[in-house]
Amino acid sequence: MEIKTKAVAGTLESSDIYIMIEPCSNGIELEVESVVEGQYGEEVRAVILETLKELDVKNAKLIVNDKGAIDPVIRSRVQTVISRASQQKIGF
Repeated sequence: MEIKTKAVAGTLESSDIYIMIEPCSNGIELEVESVVEGQYGEEVRAVILETLKELDVKNAKLIVNDKGAIDPVIRSRVQTVISRASQQKIGF
């Protein structure tokens, strides 16, 4: 799926995650800031990268601010931001 425009999803509220995505031509660039970095930082990254792979996103820059979101919230925010940035509806 091609990322066509900059988009955002989520909030900076507790237990949520804010994701900004924009087009990039150098593969996946992922910057993550998390209040639970020490405990769950790698898992947050893994869920994001897995969701990108499932949606066949090969080129994108993501800036992420995690406030302790659980996996289903992370996955849904990634799906939403990709849908907005690709200007395509994702059927889940």
